Amino acid sequence: MKCVETQVKNKLIERYTTIRKYSEELVRHLNTEDYIIQADTHVSPIKWHLSHTTWFFETFILESYKPAYKPFNPAYRTLFNSYYETLGSYHPRNYRGLISRPTVSEMYEYRTHVDSLIIELMNSDAFNTDMSSLIEMGLQHEQQHQELILMDTKYNFSFNPLYPSFHSHGEVNKEQSKMKVPDLIFHRVEGGLVEVGHNGEGFSFDNEGPRHKVWLESYTLANRPVTNAEYTAFIKDGGYQNPEYWLSDGWNLVKNEGWEKPLYWIEKEGVWFYFTMFGLQKINMNEPVVHVSFYEADAYARWAGKRLPTEQEWEHAMQEVIIEGEFMEANLFEPTDVYTEKKFDKAFGDVWEWTRSPYVPYPESKPLDGTLGEYNAKFMSNQIILKGGSSVTPQTHIRVTYRNFFHPHMKWQYSGIRLAGRI
Repeated sequence: MKCVETQVKNKLIERYTTIRKYSEELVRHLNTEDYIIQADTHVSPIKWHLSHTTWFFETFILESYKPAYKPFNPAYRTLFNSYYETLGSYHPRNYRGLISRPTVSEMYEYRTHVDSLIIELMNSDAFNTDMSSLIEMGLQHEQQHQELILMDTKYNFSFNPLYPSFHSHGEVNKEQSKMKVPDLIFHRVEGGLVEVGHNGEGFSFDNEGPRHKVWLESYTLANRPVTNAEYTAFIKDGGYQNPEYWLSDGWNLVKNEGWEKPLYWIEKEGVWFYFTMFGLQKINMNEPVVHVSFYEADAYARWAGKRLPTEQEWEHAMQEVIIEGEFMEANLFEPTDVYTEKKFDKAFGDVWEWTRSPYVPYPESKPLDGTLGEYNAKFMSNQIILKGGSSVTPQTHIRVTYRNFFHPHMKWQYSGIRLAGRI
């Protein structure tokens, strides 16, 4: 284990402080009651997210590196464990919304306690490269939960007939752009033997590598995501009534769950509205469609005479695209109708883009050793890859090699559509 250079250590301390404070800043407008609601099993209360990310630092760093460390509360080891079987039992996910204690105030005390000890540890002689790597992992983990806080809060709020705003003390001013949506153009991308995956420089999760070669036939990829207007045309043309466009499992959901529109869409007297992070608003038809499942994205692509790209096609096409766009830091938390006329517009930010690729390990990939090996690898079953990030993704968290993954029927995440085709 090597010591960490002072400059690198100070930079990590600053990054730790910034990210941890931002999680709290993100929810500062909310009321105490907003911290504890859980509308369904697949989402979690805000209080649980803020506690679980703190549990990560306490469990993996303080308990491992601080001699004779005494947990803030021994019961938290089980209460805020998410799914790490090797650490023992954990509180059932579907009961997280029933936890009134610890209180929100006590949760913040827990965060302050752990933060002060982590920073103290980073400033000590015990700080080394192994600890530094674990802290970086914890920060990347916290950024994932910042996105989940926004996703889950929107979902939880959507069941309230008052259509509450995420910022209870005032709405963000999100004006409609006067820009014209660029025509949908399909750019040719040359195939061949190409490299995808993380090259090992800088941080990456274990599911992003190693970098490896794949063969791609030449293909075409759309210049921008599908818009609300284009998706509305699919709805009006009977897209949800025609089994021809749907995979079998998707069609069963259409019939059994009554699917007929993206999540959060509400029709009133022939006008479409959309529940946003700032209440109910009339749909801006120029914005990318968001909150569609893989099944809906795939059905739309078939209706349009196209298909979804593979994750390798998406990544290969975006290798040289600058990572910029509508991200969490803009505080809009929704896609926008601002386009840049670039070759691949909105490749990053705005909406996660569904691919047609299953979430499986790369050749020669290896999970992390020990408990953190459970972080990604054990979820490589029955899920689909998404790429590019969204308007609730931290910009400093995303990479072209980043592999997000969800079950194909889920749509509470900020997921959209970019079409592909053959030459």
